[in-house]
Amino acid sequence: MNSSPPNLIPHRAQTLEVLRLMGKNRPILMLLGDEDGYGTRWLLDGQEILPGIAKYLIQKGFIVESGATEFGVRKLVLTDSGDRLRQDGVRWWMGLGFFERLRVRILG
Repeated sequence: MNSSPPNLIPHRAQTLEVLRLMGKNRPILMLLGDEDGYGTRWLLDGQEILPGIAKYLIQKGFIVESGATEFGVRKLVLTDSGDRLRQDGVRWWMGLGFFERLRVRILG
């Protein structure tokens, strides 16, 4: 994660948290909602993911669609490059000190 300029990864701490929570086996659920007036929403374990984070992960190829649930909700899982980003991000985060982590959480 440290090889990219900070402004290219939206909400770095939250993006890393999403990747960490997904791990290898937990999908993001994508609910299409244009008909209900809410637009598309992305959920991980029932918690909504910021649209900017979800769109970034999709556009960069870090997550891909792996099918749909029985209710037609799309499942998105980590790709190999997404898993590498997750692993690199965790190593980067663990290498930061307290004030560096605080700065990343506050300033993005």
